Amino acid sequence: MTTDTQPHRPAVEIKGTAVTLPVLFLHSCDMAAVMAQLQQHLAKAPEFFRRAPVVVDASRLPAGESLDLSQFVTRLRALELIPVALRGGETSLQAQAVTCQLAVLPSGPVPESSAEPAPRAKPATAEPPSPRRAMWVEQPVRSGQRIYARGTDLIVTASVGYGAEIMADGHIHVYGTLRGRALAGVRGDTECAIFCRDLQAELVSIAGHYQVSEQLDAVRGKSVRIRLRGDSLIVEPF
Repeated sequence: MTTDTQPHRPAVEIKGTAVTLPVLFLHSCDMAAVMAQLQQHLAKAPEFFRRAPVVVDASRLPAGESLDLSQFVTRLRALELIPVALRGGETSLQAQAVTCQLAVLPSGPVPESSAEPAPRAKPATAEPPSPRRAMWVEQPVRSGQRIYARGTDLIVTASVGYGAEIMADGHIHVYGTLRGRALAGVRGDTECAIFCRDLQAELVSIAGHYQVSEQLDAVRGKSVRIRLRGDSLIVEPF
């Protein structure tokens, strides 16, 4: 007879979390045209997209046109992308996705998942809601580190190294040197901005619109504010 004296520690947990993934919107079933334009996009930031998981969105494909999803997935993998799911599309295309071992997501914005029972709602109170504070990072963000400020702004008082990635649903402020990648408004808020005292970034992005290092040469080393106007990033001294 044995007695289990070890404290109970779960070996696995399942929780709903928000994970930001690039979404590849298809507007055409012309494989040659799609691959040509996709390779142009990837060439602007090869390191950013290398081994990146992507969702294929077929909700904007013209009705009645067919796509060889298996062939498309094979080509994406040849480009070192990792397709993980299909969103939208006709029933026949979703059947192909199952064959390709992709997850099938519904069309439209994907709600935050919850694999656990939702907590019981608390009674309403008369107290005003507390303002959501920004996330502060006071240590250098080193290569390989990734920091995500969900639902708020991100303030980094140190520097961000090459190969590091900082993301926020709101604004991003970097008071040191920004050498890695900075992505503001990652949930699509086009009013967000990036503020930086010394811009040396590999990539900057707001609401999915990005510029890479080669496009930032004119403002390298300067204190800047980066905003989105239409489909273009505006980088201006600040």
